[in-house]
Amino acid sequence: MLPLLLALPFIFAALLAMAPGADRRTLGWLAGAAPVGGLVLLAVLTPHVAGGEVVRWSVPWIPQLGLAMSLRLDGLAWMFALMVLGIGALVVMYAHYYLGPKEKAQRFYCYLLLFMGAMLGMVVAGNLLLLVVFWELTSISSFLLIGFWSHREDARDGARMALTITAGGGLALLGGVLMIGQIVGSYELDAVLLAGDTIRAHALYPWVLGLVLLGVFTKSAQFPFQFWLPHAMAAPTPVSAYLHSATMVKAGVFLLARLHPVLAGTDLFFYVVTIVGALTLLMGAWYAIFQHDLKGLLAYSTISHLGLITLLFGLSTPLAVVAGLFHILNHATFKASLFMAAGIIDHEAGTRDMRRLGNLRRYLPYTSALAIIATLAMAGIPLLNGFLSKEMFFAQALEIEHHDAMRLGISAAAFLFAMFGVAYSLRFVHDTFFGAGPRAVEREIHEPPRFMRIPVAVLVVLCLAVGILPAWTIAPALAIAAYGVLGSDVPYYSLSIWHGFNLPLMMSLGGVVGGVALYFGLRRLFDLHAIVRRSLGRHLFWLNVEALFRMARRFTHAIANGSVQRSMLWLVLAAIAAGAAPFVVGAIDGNPDPVATVSTQPLPLLGWVLWLILVACTLGTLALYRRRLLAVIVMNGAGLAVSMGFIALSAPDLALTQLLVEMVTLSLILLALHYLPKDSPPERSLPRRWRDGLVAVAAGGGVAMLAYAMMTRPADTIATELLARSLPEAWGSNVVNVILVDFRGFDTFGEITVFGIAALVVHALLRRARMAPEKVMPGPPVKLPIPADLAQIIFPLTLTVSIFLFLRGHNSPGGGFIAGLTLAVPLLVQYVIQGAASVESRFGFDYIRCIGIGLVIATLTGMAAMVLGAPFLTSGHYYLDLPLLGKIPLSSAAAFDLGVYLVVFGGTMLILSMMGTLRPSKRMIARRGTIDPATRSAVTGEVA
Repeated sequence: MLPLLLALPFIFAALLAMAPGADRRTLGWLAGAAPVGGLVLLAVLTPHVAGGEVVRWSVPWIPQLGLAMSLRLDGLAWMFALMVLGIGALVVMYAHYYLGPKEKAQRFYCYLLLFMGAMLGMVVAGNLLLLVVFWELTSISSFLLIGFWSHREDARDGARMALTITAGGGLALLGGVLMIGQIVGSYELDAVLLAGDTIRAHALYPWVLGLVLLGVFTKSAQFPFQFWLPHAMAAPTPVSAYLHSATMVKAGVFLLARLHPVLAGTDLFFYVVTIVGALTLLMGAWYAIFQHDLKGLLAYSTISHLGLITLLFGLSTPLAVVAGLFHILNHATFKASLFMAAGIIDHEAGTRDMRRLGNLRRYLPYTSALAIIATLAMAGIPLLNGFLSKEMFFAQALEIEHHDAMRLGISAAAFLFAMFGVAYSLRFVHDTFFGAGPRAVEREIHEPPRFMRIPVAVLVVLCLAVGILPAWTIAPALAIAAYGVLGSDVPYYSLSIWHGFNLPLMMSLGGVVGGVALYFGLRRLFDLHAIVRRSLGRHLFWLNVEALFRMARRFTHAIANGSVQRSMLWLVLAAIAAGAAPFVVGAIDGNPDPVATVSTQPLPLLGWVLWLILVACTLGTLALYRRRLLAVIVMNGAGLAVSMGFIALSAPDLALTQLLVEMVTLSLILLALHYLPKDSPPERSLPRRWRDGLVAVAAGGGVAMLAYAMMTRPADTIATELLARSLPEAWGSNVVNVILVDFRGFDTFGEITVFGIAALVVHALLRRARMAPEKVMPGPPVKLPIPADLAQIIFPLTLTVSIFLFLRGHNSPGGGFIAGLTLAVPLLVQYVIQGAASVESRFGFDYIRCIGIGLVIATLTGMAAMVLGAPFLTSGHYYLDLPLLGKIPLSSAAAFDLGVYLVVFGGTMLILSMMGTLRPSKRMIARRGTIDPATRSAVTGEVA
């Protein structure tokens, strides 16, 4: 059930993505089914976790590198999974009523479930590298959610800022995790948690701690990275209620709790984490008092409470850890309810600005009552949950041992936190629900639909229940979570609401009185509505961003100023440097391998013929390079000779691939000739020609040396192993295809992913320059002598050949890559002959969807193996016994190859179809000089 628990959000996100025509109610039910189903599974697993058991599920991936798909549900993971799923279900219900009729609810729910799955994966990850993967996925999915209203500049800026800060911290975390793995010898969480003494005693411990804490502090908005969180409030309120109260910002403190047995227990940990937590605690609380936006106030108060949790974990005592876990639960309930209440106010009044609000208790009596109770919980008023965890915080601050100065400083910070918390809570209540107002509100304010208030009411009832009956409500869950962090070291603690008159109680009462006095004193001394606090962190962030862009522009202008020749020169020089570097530093012995043998057999006649063809094509290209079309045709003759060489060397797969690549490249260049003059520019200076010639000789010589080294290696290499294993283990006699889809299937999966992304990037860059189909330029400047009817007949024949090559690929020359290119060739030929308008009007392929379907098929093929307990992309084999036909071998690798087929075809066609329908600029038309007047008049007026 553990992998199903993790998979549910992703499954329902995929279902939502494939239901574009569904109504909003259906979308809401589908989105809500994921967290509700997850809660059911979690309830089934709860007795195991409550009994002290750690539920595990693992599938090895690359054991040699310590990579495994390991899931682990202990008490801590159980507590966070409960928060992620429980509050997630309430947020889905709330969002159904919050989103307007014109909002793209389908996209919103997809993003929300993607984030939910990423957060679940992070908390149940049993392998540190897997945890980092899900950690970064939370950053990406939160970027999509924060920037959901992409038409708003503040939403785009907030999303970019959040992604930059949290993703940068994620890279630091990755470095720390890699160091932990090297110290422990394993990335499995079970092994790491048992190696705390080893890690703390290692010389790399300060570096490990620093890198991990960078990840923690950036994710949980700790000083000095706290500035990104207020700007993320441009997100829709359901996003704020979910990400910025219960889940994403809690990811950092989750990691702090998860690795607490490993990293805590040193003075370095104590001072760094405690001081950063105290600074964040005070800074967030103080800035919250002066915010005018309801969500801005809640954002800064969230920063403050996250600082409190971080400080508690920094104290490192068992009771401080319990207090930190307790406050995580309490903060999630009252802060999520407050964000939802702020969203209701914005939804009904059309503003969140407290300067325009006031007296809303008369218009929103039920919402006001719920929000006031949640605000009192945030302020730590007795009989509410926030009071209990705040009391535990005070007690731990007063009991710091062996650090007298820290005890005094942290106790003072705790008291100021109580004062500031009451002050900003009082402002939230007073300026919103009391006083005069509302002012300049253009809507008729009334209570929202009943079901929109239910999520708020549920959370507020939890605040009351925990505050009044903690032992019957929160105590069992807290005990499970505490055992997950501390194990058998869980201390005795009491959650009763009355511990007598003691110093923590006096600090609470003093904080309430001081907070009330501070708020009304500030109101008397200053006009709080006129004070505007500028974010220094935001200012510095954008200064750095602007400086980075200036540096990038200068670098780009110096390196790639639009000249293709210069870009190619730098690319080739970089390749030469990379190839020569190992020899320069002495990492590779330049002497040939003494075991290697060089064949002394004379070159056959076919070899001499191919050499002559290559030399002739090379010389022909040099002689005809001024006449572009002829140079292209002659140059492709060299590719044809290489294909024939592969055939002579018994490499039919390579020959087919080379031949098809040559055909696709030829089509691409012919399409590019639309926008180039017939002839090349005049000769360049002699020094530049000598320079280019030397670079070309160096690069060509390097490739020749590499080819020679490979061909003279000993025969007993890994190839022998692959040949021996191909048929018995992968059921395929075509070793090349078996390597691509089985032995190194994950490499191929990465390659098709990159290829698909590259095609989408080309599409994104060129789509604005694409012409309408009726204005697409007709064929190339030089008409090819191929009849249009023949080009149309080619397609069904090539489709048949393509399917044939795909089906036979596992045992004979062919496969998904070759078949995909084969299918692309006839369409490209028609683009060149007939123009893009004719082809797209008749076929109308959706190449983007083709890429997506291919990637989904490839992913599902790999995941199916993991569900069956095998590593990702492990192939399965079966003999299908059919009458008359006999036994037919089947392999699951064929499904993965189908994904490759679709991605290659879709990506190739997407790139080249964009090239075939570009809108030429005026300069291109002037230089081209051969476009007919009708086409020129059609496109000239549309050039920006």
